[in-house]
Amino acid sequence: MEYAIVDIETTGGNARGSRMTEIAIRIHNGTEVIESFETLINPEKEIPLAIFALTGIDNKMVQNAPVFEDIAKQVFEMLDGRIFVAHNVNFDYSFVRHQLSECGFKWTAKKLCTVRMARKIKPGHRSYSLGKLCDQLDIPVANRHRAGGDCDATAILFTKLIGWDEEGIIADMVKKTSKDQRLPPNLPEQQFEVLPERPGVYYFHDQKGKVIYVGKALNIKKRVGQHFSGHNINPQRQNFLREIYSISSVICATELMALLLECAEIKKLWPAHNRALKKFDPKFGLFVYEDLAGYKRISVGKLSKYQTCFAVVNREYDAVKMLTGIVEKYGIEPRLCRFSTAKISRQEMLTNVDTKPLPSVDEHNTLVDEALYDLDNSRPTFAIMDKGRERTEKSCIWIEKGNFYGMGYIDQDSQLQDLLDIKGSLNRYYGNHYMSQLILSYANKYPNKVLQVTY
Repeated sequence: MEYAIVDIETTGGNARGSRMTEIAIRIHNGTEVIESFETLINPEKEIPLAIFALTGIDNKMVQNAPVFEDIAKQVFEMLDGRIFVAHNVNFDYSFVRHQLSECGFKWTAKKLCTVRMARKIKPGHRSYSLGKLCDQLDIPVANRHRAGGDCDATAILFTKLIGWDEEGIIADMVKKTSKDQRLPPNLPEQQFEVLPERPGVYYFHDQKGKVIYVGKALNIKKRVGQHFSGHNINPQRQNFLREIYSISSVICATELMALLLECAEIKKLWPAHNRALKKFDPKFGLFVYEDLAGYKRISVGKLSKYQTCFAVVNREYDAVKMLTGIVEKYGIEPRLCRFSTAKISRQEMLTNVDTKPLPSVDEHNTLVDEALYDLDNSRPTFAIMDKGRERTEKSCIWIEKGNFYGMGYIDQDSQLQDLLDIKGSLNRYYGNHYMSQLILSYANKYPNKVLQVTY
C-alpha cells in the first residue's frame, strides 16, 4: 500500500473560484518517502495580496511556471492507485480532483486526513493545525506555507503516526466504509456514532462551541451523515465542513415538532450557515395607527425587523385583499385606509376624488374597533395532541389566537387533565408566521388530533 502525501498553495479558499499556485507530492511506502515532485503553477489569474502575504508567492514568481494542464498527466500518474494524504485532506483533495477533471482525468481516491489521524492516535493536544502540531511533536518545518515545506512536515508527521499506531487505527480509517473517509477533519467520530436514529433537531458547533447550523430530521444520524457525503466544491460547503468541531441533538416526538423547534432555534440563535428558513419571514402586514385628526387608519405596509403589526402576510396582494375585505364587510371609509406601499396608490388616487364629507371620528373609529375585535377573535385557539417520544407520554402543540404559543410533553400518568393546565406546563416559544402556517396546515390534515379551546 502506497500513499501520496500532498500539499498545495492556492489563490483562495475554494476549488470552484480559485486555482492552485503550487503543488508538492511525496510518495510514501508506509515507512519512508520514496519519490518526490513539486512545482509552482501558473494559476492564469491574479494572486491576491492576502495570499502573497501568507505564502510569499506572487504573480511574478508564477508567470513562467507551467499551467496545471501541462503537469496534469504527471500528477494523475503519481496519485492514481495510491491513498491521498493531506492535512485537512478535503481542501487539497477538492482542488486536485477539480483541476484534474477540467483536464479530462477522471480520478477518485481513498483519503487519509492527518488531522483526524493525529486526533485519534495522539489525542489531547490543544491545536491540530500543522504548525502547532509540529511544534508540539518536535517536527521541523522549513518554508512554512509553501507546498514543499508543508508537504515535508506532513510526511514526517505521517511517518510518526504510522509508528505510533499500535491499534490499527489507520487501517480502519482507510476502509471504504469508514466514516473517516467523509467526516469533517475536526469532528470526533464518536460524536457521530452516538447520534440517535430518531426524529429531532441537530446542532453543529464551531471550535468555541457556538452553534453554526441547526437542522431537523426524521432520522438524525442519517441526515447528519448526508451533510458529509458527495464531492461538493462550493466554497460555502468547504468552509462549513472545516468549522464543525462537535454535534449535539434533541429528540422530538414528531416531524412537526422537529420542524417547529428547528425554526425556533434558528430564530433565536441565527446560525451563520442557516440560510433557507431565514427567507420565510412574512414581508407585509396591516398596520393600525391614529392620525393627527384622531382617525384610526388601517394601512398596508412592509415589515421591518422588530416591527409589530396587527396581521402579517407573505405578499402585498394578500394584505390588500384582507384590507379590502374588512372595508367592504364593516363599511369602513376607504379614504382612511392605505391599500399599497407605493407612495400614491391607484386606489388612493380614485378615493381622493370623492368630495363627500368624511364620517365623524367616533363613528369611523367604532367601525375600525369592531373590525379589529372580530378579526382578533376569529383566530383559532387549539391544541394538537399527538404521540410522545416514549409510550408513556403524549406531545402537545399549542396555538393561541392563530399564533404558535408553545409545545412540550405530558406524562400519561400526570394529573394534568384540563387543557389550560396543560398549556401552563408547555415550553414557551416565540413563533412566526411560517411556523403558524405549518401548524394550521397540519391541523387541517389531521383534524382528529385537534382539541379546540374555548375561554
